[in-house]
Amino acid sequence: MVVGVLHVECGLPGTQSIKDKRRIVRSLLDRLHHRFHVAAAEVDHQDTWRRAGLAVAYISTDARHADQVLARVVEEIDRHGELVLLDYSVEMR
Repeated sequence: MVVGVLHVECGLPGTQSIKDKRRIVRSLLDRLHHRFHVAAAEVDHQDTWRRAGLAVAYISTDARHADQVLARVVEEIDRHGELVLLDYSVEMR
């Protein structure tokens, strides 16, 4: 069993409040969960308007498959109109 963990740092330049940010982040996390069958959560910068630290986990029997799924998750986040992908890292356990 392989657990792939993706850590993502995002900027939210258009947000005006924590409520705005949470709406955007919750929508993205729900979409990632339904589309890619991953576990996803905001894990850092919860009280900051314009930043979000996200973690996404995927379990597979094959490290290559897990890496491919997480790469597609990164692409989805990067295409999101209200977020700016600042940095990310992937680790396999």
